[in-house]
Amino acid sequence: MNTYIVLLILLALSVLNFTLGKKRVLAAVNGDMAGLHSLPNHYGWFAVIFSLTPSLFILFIWMVSHGHIIDTILIEKIKATYGALSDFEINVHLSDIRNLANNDAVSVAISPELREAADYYDKLRVNSFWAAALLAFGIMLGASAYIAKLITPTLRARNHIEQAVRFVLVASSTIAILTTIGIVLSLLFETMLFLQHVAIDDFLFGLKWSPQTALRADQVGSSGSFGALPLFAGTLFITFIALLVAGPIGLLSAIYMTEFASDRIRTIAKPVLEILAGVPTVVYGFFAALVVAPAIRDFGTYVGLDVASESALAAGLVMGIMIIPFISSLSDDAITAVPQSMRDGSLALGSTKTETMLKVLLPAALPGVVSAFLLATSRAVGETMIVVMAAGMAANLTANPLDAVTTVTVQIVALLTGDQEFDSAKTLSAFALGLALFIITLCLNVVALYVVRKYREEYE
Repeated sequence: MNTYIVLLILLALSVLNFTLGKKRVLAAVNGDMAGLHSLPNHYGWFAVIFSLTPSLFILFIWMVSHGHIIDTILIEKIKATYGALSDFEINVHLSDIRNLANNDAVSVAISPELREAADYYDKLRVNSFWAAALLAFGIMLGASAYIAKLITPTLRARNHIEQAVRFVLVASSTIAILTTIGIVLSLLFETMLFLQHVAIDDFLFGLKWSPQTALRADQVGSSGSFGALPLFAGTLFITFIALLVAGPIGLLSAIYMTEFASDRIRTIAKPVLEILAGVPTVVYGFFAALVVAPAIRDFGTYVGLDVASESALAAGLVMGIMIIPFISSLSDDAITAVPQSMRDGSLALGSTKTETMLKVLLPAALPGVVSAFLLATSRAVGETMIVVMAAGMAANLTANPLDAVTTVTVQIVALLTGDQEFDSAKTLSAFALGLALFIITLCLNVVALYVVRKYREEYE
């Protein structure tokens, strides 16, 4: 038996509680629903919620804590068997015990003591599982029996369910807020450690990015360069190219499908256009690396230009194609939300469809359109795969779209790939870049909210 089977049994018992709770309250009033405070289904859900929740809580506590508890017991056994050991040696022994219990490879010869510890570990896992499962079943049955006595026609089941739902909503909101705070604090803490190694002005305004550091102080290049300006410039440069592609195409397609296309064309074209939003970014990266970048390079060679095999132009073009649906769909929704009376009034005064769109609808939908552009910008700023495959990883400070550049997200991936030392400036610089990227996207969102509130129009 495993955790999933325990969950299935608990769910089956919950279905039984639902049915019995519903039948019990109906039998109490001889089937006359007028004598009930709440609907019969409310009594069934009351039985489910207040019998299943404690059992799931017990399972959750076990899943979170049983590994730590077992490790603590094993560490005491290891110390009693082998004497005083360093933390590293204890972790090695723990790893060997777990691997042997799971029939995996171990780092040392299998001794009787190691076999005994593995058997003991396996026994602890089994015993802890059965203890948690039996406790969950016992609580489920006890709660079911107690709730069966509570279910009466006068029980305010609906009120209790609404309180439970309200608690879940509040808890979910709290978790979301705390998660955001935790992310910000983790980035801020690691960034402060990074700034102990590198001055903030060198990081923000430095012109050379070379985070590779040597393992020994006497090696060449023992101190890297952490000037992030080429990364910020590359990120904004590629985003700018993407917006030059996606902005006109997305906005014009939204205008066409909203005001000029027939219902048949709109029904076909809009879903086809929105399919682009569902394409994985790695597929866009393949397209950029295998089609767009070679085409740009061949064309540049044909006209006598020196084009890098990986260029900002290739990444920007494909990224622009990727964010077209964001601008198109959101702009479409903003234009569609303008009241029909404004269209009719403009046309009744003799304006053409084009004049109505340019002088009435677009100004009215401006907050939504601006929000669409800023959301697309945030999406482009955070893109990684397309840049890795089409623009490269060279941190160049250039305004030539035919040169290779890199972005903040690409460097974060490169810095956190493989074995890392989280006390080195190289690894900590990834968190500083992440915090900078977070601040940039936050500023874009703040600007979007400001524009929406300043230019928002309310119509009756």
